Amino acid sequence: MFKQLKKITNALRVPTAQDRELRYLNGSVDRIDLEYRQRQIDRGLFRNSF
Repeated sequence: MFKQLKKITNALRVPTAQDRELRYLNGSVDRIDLEYRQRQIDRGLFRNSF
């Protein structure tokens, strides 16, 4: 029962900025794309508040 509750809470959890950044970096296809994405993150792509 606790395993099911943990799955549900993980599914409803809002990803943090760090989680989103890591997922974005992991989506890069080559070194140049990775460096481009790192520069975007350094400029605050995921840190801007609305």
